[in-house]
Amino acid sequence: MRMSVVMVRKNPHAANMNGAAEPARRAARVSELEAQIGTMFKRLRLAVVYGGDKRVEGAVIEPTGNPRSWKSYETVARDIAASMRRQGCRDVSLVPDDMRLGEAMRERDIHLAWLNTGGVQGHCSVAHAPAMMELFGIPYIGHDPMMAGILDSKHVFKRQLRSAGLPTAAFAIVLPEGAPFEPEADPVFVNAFGDHPGPFVVKPVSGRASLNVLYVEQRAELGAAIDEVYGRTRNFVLVEQYLGGAEYCVAIGGPVICRGGRLERLDRPFVFSPLERVLEPGERIFTSMDVRPISGDRARLLDRPDDLPVRHALTELALAVYEQLGIETLVRLDIRADHKGRLHVLEANPKPDLKAPEGGTTSLVALGLAEFGMSYDDLIMSVFADRIDALLSRRRGTADRLARLI
Repeated sequence: MRMSVVMVRKNPHAANMNGAAEPARRAARVSELEAQIGTMFKRLRLAVVYGGDKRVEGAVIEPTGNPRSWKSYETVARDIAASMRRQGCRDVSLVPDDMRLGEAMRERDIHLAWLNTGGVQGHCSVAHAPAMMELFGIPYIGHDPMMAGILDSKHVFKRQLRSAGLPTAAFAIVLPEGAPFEPEADPVFVNAFGDHPGPFVVKPVSGRASLNVLYVEQRAELGAAIDEVYGRTRNFVLVEQYLGGAEYCVAIGGPVICRGGRLERLDRPFVFSPLERVLEPGERIFTSMDVRPISGDRARLLDRPDDLPVRHALTELALAVYEQLGIETLVRLDIRADHKGRLHVLEANPKPDLKAPEGGTTSLVALGLAEFGMSYDDLIMSVFADRIDALLSRRRGTADRLARLI
């Protein structure tokens, strides 16, 4: 593996991003980690797992509903696999996430899985692949089943934020049961919103890419919007206060990163790619990336001098969410300001898009890498190395397959 080591106390490219120092998560292990990864790459069999398709013969026993909008993510899985090969991992395969996953892992004698899947079908589908990896005894890159479910279930995540004293927009959940929704007759709604007249946002509790997200101007229009979202998802519907300020996103991952092919350990989680999403006139909600791919004109890096206050606020908020909720690997937070400029966390993406930049399109996570002296391959290695570090030093009992390689 073509990589050298450097120990750092702070990220010199992000002095305004990561704030005051705190003790390193796993001190004095970077040199050892580099040697372990170099040895591992000679023998490691890595499977990059993407979303299986229930329409394929043998993928499931019985096709059911998809409360979460389905996508295979196979293209991004191929980007991840190609990056890992470029960086020295010799044996990388792509495997669909379906009921044959365990057999595929056994046939290939896989040592490590990279989970780039949102699941196949059913409720809380993002938790299915990590739960199977736990059952199989195969270590993996990704969130554990419980954390994956919390992050992907917007109402549960928002309750976690509230319990930690972190700001999020007012919300209520609704499960239509035949009768038209009447705000005044719903005690949960009344408790959340009082006599607030609107506007609101109506969205699935589990979803992706801003799909099935509706802007609702007045209370009287909520019933139709809730019925529409429920009709598409057959799941709980989230009603949220619409915030009229700017919309932002920011990525955060573990403290072990790769920059220019060199491993570094920061003194706290790595916050990067602070962006303002560019809304066009009259665009209340950021258009789904399925409809309009992410390009430079859809997001603006917060790199101007007058951006420093909001950049600092985003950093502190991201660190608070990551640390107080116990998140252990990469997420992207979507954040919106109210009319007074106060920031509120809307949701967390447990599987942020890791698409390799190509032509004029990229991902919200990769868009700000150049500012930190990082490439796409550096990002992929950062996620990999930080997770390996955690598995080998904190979860030894779950990573015996990896330990035997080194």
